[in-house]
Amino acid sequence: MNSETYLDFCFVREKAGDFAVEIDRLLTELFKDIRLNWYLDEKTEDGIEIVVAEVKGMSRWQSEEETIEFIEEHADEEFWQYLQGYQMNVYPAKRGCGSCGTY
Repeated sequence: MNSETYLDFCFVREKAGDFAVEIDRLLTELFKDIRLNWYLDEKTEDGIEIVVAEVKGMSRWQSEEETIEFIEEHADEEFWQYLQGYQMNVYPAKRGCGSCGTY
């Protein structure tokens, strides 16, 4: 079953230009066969570039732990070099009633 997936990443590096383009490339490679979309917000401040990536969509992951495991196994070295923080929520589909999953 597919899960609603929400991932937020914060990437930081020294100012070099086109950071959002680089992050888009890394996310495209990482999530190439997964139905996720993202929005990138880029800022430059005090000689550093910051990109906040809001990723959302549907995935086969059933938990945050599965998501982290996938990212650890598939992310490029640059991804880890730039990553400064993240937040994630994975909501697996429930059978039955949407509010309790019982009926």
